[in-house]
Amino acid sequence: CNAIHADPATVWEYTGKGNAVAVVSDGTAVLGLGNIGPDAAMPVMEGKAVLFKRFADIDATPVCLTHVFTADGHTDTAKLIEVVATFEPTYGGINLEDIAGPACFEVEAELKRRMGIPVFHDDQHGTAIISLAGVLNALKLVGKRVEDVRVTVNGAGAAGIACSEFYISAGVRRENVIICDSKGVVYKGRAAGMTPQKERLAADTRRRTLADAIEGADVFVGLSVADCVTP
Repeated sequence: CNAIHADPATVWEYTGKGNAVAVVSDGTAVLGLGNIGPDAAMPVMEGKAVLFKRFADIDATPVCLTHVFTADGHTDTAKLIEVVATFEPTYGGINLEDIAGPACFEVEAELKRRMGIPVFHDDQHGTAIISLAGVLNALKLVGKRVEDVRVTVNGAGAAGIACSEFYISAGVRRENVIICDSKGVVYKGRAAGMTPQKERLAADTRRRTLADAIEGADVFVGLSVADCVTP
């Protein structure tokens, strides 16, 4: 204790902090289940903790939070940020999980800015990383270049937005990406249901439906509800 007090950096040497990750959720966007709350989200967070331990021998703790909601049951961004920021002395990293958009974007960005440990939103970047790996390998197999392909993404939540931006960073042209939400194609000039994140991906196109958007696409990424693509 005295050594750490004298030199805070030695906490990594003398404690288990460096092998500890908090798997944090408020249960507002559990994959396939939606806003089911922190109690019902706990099995998913426990499952993620098992994966950390089994495949990387990292000690992960599921942390499902309550009292971080607005009156209508959505994420209170400021409250969630304040709570998670207090975890820094205990954990070596934060794995955010199943937090609904658009709050999740602000939560991750602010915690990254404020905290001195890694902060990772799995629904955004875990999905983006592994799906991009699949896309790049598939393009090699079919002999297409990443800068030439048209990509259609169905779902404009955290995963859909993050995947789209990650693919663009890997070489996909922004003008070759069409993203759809529950109202159809996210296009320039659309007023309904837009967010700053969607505005960045709004396509200059006359296509309006998912069926329109898929036509002629090289890559389709499904990050929305099941059974939305008909034969």
